[in-house]
Amino acid sequence: MKTLQQEMNTVLGSKTRVEESDIGQLPYLQAIIKETLRLHPIVPLRLYEAEETVEIQGYTIPRGSKVIVNAWAIHQSTEAWIQPEKFLPERFITKDIEFAGRHFEFIPFGSGRHICIGLTLTNRMLHVILGSLVHRFEWTVPEMVSKNGLDMGEKFGLAVSMATRPNIIARKKC
Repeated sequence: MKTLQQEMNTVLGSKTRVEESDIGQLPYLQAIIKETLRLHPIVPLRLYEAEETVEIQGYTIPRGSKVIVNAWAIHQSTEAWIQPEKFLPERFITKDIEFAGRHFEFIPFGSGRHICIGLTLTNRMLHVILGSLVHRFEWTVPEMVSKNGLDMGEKFGLAVSMATRPNIIARKKC
């Protein structure tokens, strides 16, 4: 949080909100969003249909087969990620990986023809909203949460959400 707040203060100064033109100057904010989507993809399982018969790692997948891609498992792969279970936004500072589905180790929005249509909107709005919230408010957690940690358990469904709503306190900066 401190690193992000320093970045926000340096780039935004006294501006009250993040604008789309600021996003390119906020690499740590971008890295936090990517790392969050890597650890907690909104839709962890994606259904596709094989357009042609293909062989993958010795298995033949006939044309027309339904294929389920487990984005969560890909994002947790030790072959692709060092310490995949940890929240380390810095990994995206040193790796040039985008949401667009060209890097198959990071597919929070899918890839190819079936990439999520909300990608463009999310890519713009998520940075603006999160950045503005971090820049305008001081964020704290109650003492009990500080001691025990935030419950990051998830509730699985069509989309994944937090099992327990977080108890976080926002105070407007003076």
